[in-house]
Amino acid sequence: MSQIRLETDGAITTVTLSNPGKLNALDLGMWNALADVFTRLSQDGDLRCVIVRGDQGNFAAGADIEEFPQVRDGLEQGMHYHRAIVARALDAIAACIHPTVAAIEGVCVGGGLEIACACDLRIASPSSRFGIPANRLGFALAPDELRHLLQLVGKAVALEILLEGRVFPADEAREKGLLHRVADDVQQEAWKTAQRIAEGAPLAARENKKLVRRLTSQTAGLSEQEYAESFACLASQDYREGVQAFLHKTKPKFSGK
Repeated sequence: MSQIRLETDGAITTVTLSNPGKLNALDLGMWNALADVFTRLSQDGDLRCVIVRGDQGNFAAGADIEEFPQVRDGLEQGMHYHRAIVARALDAIAACIHPTVAAIEGVCVGGGLEIACACDLRIASPSSRFGIPANRLGFALAPDELRHLLQLVGKAVALEILLEGRVFPADEAREKGLLHRVADDVQQEAWKTAQRIAEGAPLAARENKKLVRRLTSQTAGLSEQEYAESFACLASQDYREGVQAFLHKTKPKFSGK
């Protein structure tokens, strides 16, 4: 059963993404739970740090594509899925008043990488893998999800990741600015990092987060027309081809229509 698990040890809470058999791909319930969890954690003044990890040796393989035909079918449903559900979860992570540390093992692609980008610090194992291969499914990265990636790595790297759709190793992810550290024992290194943060002044940490977010924020948001244009791919033949090819484990044949 898919779930978001919480475990608190002193002033540190660990949030675990779990979807056994699917590399912790996030289904609709997990996205909603993730938003609710981080909203609650932000209201807990006793916490000092939050670690985000995946279950059973993987971080997360993105969204659960098997449920796309039911929850993300077409333009209107797709816009709701990304703007009201996925973006809400990512924004709740990014807006968490406590410092957040992503402890990354194994697969960290698509929505998994988006979750990691929404965290403050990212530590990964040497064997972990990264990427956002949404182009293979026939759609562009949603604006509210692209924002976290773009703010982290900048225009050049974001375009490389999205246009190629390539999955790449941890050393390259660090070179691109996606990671702070690569460690053999990720969970231990993440815990030590969280402890160092927890030993610092919590009010200072929260103010640092707030100021960094404020000083790097964009002043002008997208118009509703620009949002609609960004999701237009979800009404295309290529999108349907990409999802069906993924579900049937075949190579998609895109026509540009």
